[in-house]
Amino acid sequence: MPALLLTVLYGAALTVAAVVALVSGELGPLWGLTLFSATAEGVTATGPNLFLLVLAGLSWSWGIWQILRGPSAGPPPPRDPDALRLRLALYASAATTFLLHLTASMWADTTVLDSAVMCVLVVLFMRVLGRGRPYMRGAGLLGYGGFTVIGVLGLLGRPVPEGVELVCGLAGLVWTVLVLRAQGSDDRWGTATVAYGVAALVTPLVLVLAALPFAGEEGAAEALGVVSSVLMMIWLARSAHDLAAPRRRPASEATPEA
Repeated sequence: MPALLLTVLYGAALTVAAVVALVSGELGPLWGLTLFSATAEGVTATGPNLFLLVLAGLSWSWGIWQILRGPSAGPPPPRDPDALRLRLALYASAATTFLLHLTASMWADTTVLDSAVMCVLVVLFMRVLGRGRPYMRGAGLLGYGGFTVIGVLGLLGRPVPEGVELVCGLAGLVWTVLVLRAQGSDDRWGTATVAYGVAALVTPLVLVLAALPFAGEEGAAEALGVVSSVLMMIWLARSAHDLAAPRRRPASEATPEA
């Protein structure tokens, strides 16, 4: 019920803000409600930026519902300490992903925290999925451990060697692909959850092309980035929900090694 109530309240506020922007040309309420920042100076309401901001708002609405609704009702699976720790880390990662939208800079303290939480997530996924996955573990620790170090160096004002961010980004991408593959063959996670993960993985590539017609619009990149971030948060939260949801059959004991 709280998830539905919050979704309805946010949707109502989004509708009012969109109408205000459409009628008066004032983007402030809609901009703040969707991008969580002050409107850039001199920006006025246009068809393209209204579309992008409403799209971001609709993404938040759907994310609120998917993230806050919790696991499916019914008898929970047998208690597993590792699964419980993974659930908590998944929720924490979803929360830090959201917090990135509340910071003034992507290389703020929150970014370091987000990468550090993802490192914990890598370790806990290994305990739940099985330890015989060296490539998955290595890719995850290289990617998110590397981003944690890069973030700390950024906070200290230290330079980062050229190409390191690209290597860490590719490693994180490989880890995500391997985790989605493992989830797809493990009946603890539902098909919809894996689909959200795949969507979160490919959406940034699609959005690069989608952003081209809006190249001159202020806030276009931020609004489209919301879509990608919300999909990632939904995947993380649903992955946690599924671990506490009733199961139709026992979880698979053997899954393909990555």
